[in-house]
Amino acid sequence: MRAAVIDIGSNSTKLVIGESDGQNLRIIDSLKNVNQIGRSTFYKGRIAQDIFHEVISVLNKYKEVITQYEVDKVKIIATTAVREAQNRDIFLDTVRRMTGFDVEILNVGDVVYYIDAFLSYKLKKTYPINEKNLLIVELGAGSLDISVMEKGFAVASFGMPLGTLRLKQFKAGIVGSKKEIYQALEEYVENEIINTKRSFPDIKIDDIILIDESYSTELHKVIPNKNRAASFFTFQFRESNLLISRIKGKKLDDLSEFYDIPFEHTEAIDGYAIVLNKLFKLLKKRSIYILETSLAEALLANVIYGTELAAKYSKENQLISVAKFLCYKFDLDIKHAKQVAFLSEELFKRLQSAMGLKDKDLLYLLLASYLHNIGLFINNRAHHKHTEYIINSLSLFRLKPVEIRCIACIARYHRKAIPQKSHFYYQSLAVSERILVQKLSSILRIANSLDASHKQKVKALDVEFVRPGEIDLVVSAQESLALERSMFTDRKKFYEEISGSVVNLKVKPVTTA
Repeated sequence: MRAAVIDIGSNSTKLVIGESDGQNLRIIDSLKNVNQIGRSTFYKGRIAQDIFHEVISVLNKYKEVITQYEVDKVKIIATTAVREAQNRDIFLDTVRRMTGFDVEILNVGDVVYYIDAFLSYKLKKTYPINEKNLLIVELGAGSLDISVMEKGFAVASFGMPLGTLRLKQFKAGIVGSKKEIYQALEEYVENEIINTKRSFPDIKIDDIILIDESYSTELHKVIPNKNRAASFFTFQFRESNLLISRIKGKKLDDLSEFYDIPFEHTEAIDGYAIVLNKLFKLLKKRSIYILETSLAEALLANVIYGTELAAKYSKENQLISVAKFLCYKFDLDIKHAKQVAFLSEELFKRLQSAMGLKDKDLLYLLLASYLHNIGLFINNRAHHKHTEYIINSLSLFRLKPVEIRCIACIARYHRKAIPQKSHFYYQSLAVSERILVQKLSSILRIANSLDASHKQKVKALDVEFVRPGEIDLVVSAQESLALERSMFTDRKKFYEEISGSVVNLKVKPVTTA
């Protein structure tokens, strides 16, 4: 099988064509054209018209190359600069009309997923990636994306504005001597990384793996090391300091000539060196791993081999892992969160057909169940509203903004008022999404009521369809459910309203041997 990936990045547009060679990915051809979308987006917030034309011209040339190679599948993606552009929709529409290409915009979670899956494939014989607690770091022109991996599970991901192009632009805006500009750049990077570190889960990090597409070649030139492997190697903290000392304060022409570095890299290599150096603040060890590869190659492997994370590390399990991490981070009652998620899932399975729900809807309900009390971190008063705000501010693994908005709304309506048109986030959803929020939040309200005491009294749950318009909710419990029954009587009303079915609570005592 032969495939092509086009990556519309912040600093350039790239084409990579490859095919399967047994279990190995063979790159047939690669092309790169400088189209500085980021220069336009990061300064002005919009993609300039002249860049529109440049990118479209390049894409049409790539289209000819793809045809010549008789490629079976093509994937076109864009990242930070297009994602953040205010006129991205018209840009995507123009590209579609002028080239026939549909461009998929990747968010931080998407990038993290494809990189993590590729590492599992790429390093399966050389590094035990699923046995370690790792920081996977991908440095691009627009951003620095970090994934926190706990033995194969992504528990958190972060995107920082520390891409090489962004740092170059930041440096250009600083007034001062070369020494002062460098110091400001160093302080800026260090503050961003330290602030992000505060959000990391409290786990011991074994290693950092830096995905480096462009600058690792320059490392070999500035700091040669015959013992260093070609594409996957360790880089020492002392080498990082040496790199900075050899480029700091040097004129760009001198750097380019002395070390044989392309001029476009000399303009940003000081920012790269500082990021590399400050990454050591996230790790107690004095070395990090650098893997010479790219997001485009990771996507190519996904297209050709279907390199997905193993079922154990599927999107659904990864997201539940992230939700559990957030429970610990915000000091929530994790036992209550797990119980509500358990009860929600049991109700979903039994009511799915009657409510016209799809299998994929369960994930939204589970995430809302785990996170429904996250607003307590701000205040107990009106915490359901704080929950909605916090969830909307999260970047959840491979979920689109509208999906996150749905989850936030489902979680908000676990108590108090039911969905209303005056509620901003709810009203911003499409009609089909608002209906889904109503259905899933009505289930969540019942599940939450059945653990009102936070003591996990309900051990099992079943639903019996007594007659049309009436169901019995049969629960097994060892202790009194007086509080739960009281809450249930109130919280069931919304489900009854939207389903047209009366719900009766039947309690069966748990018999002990």
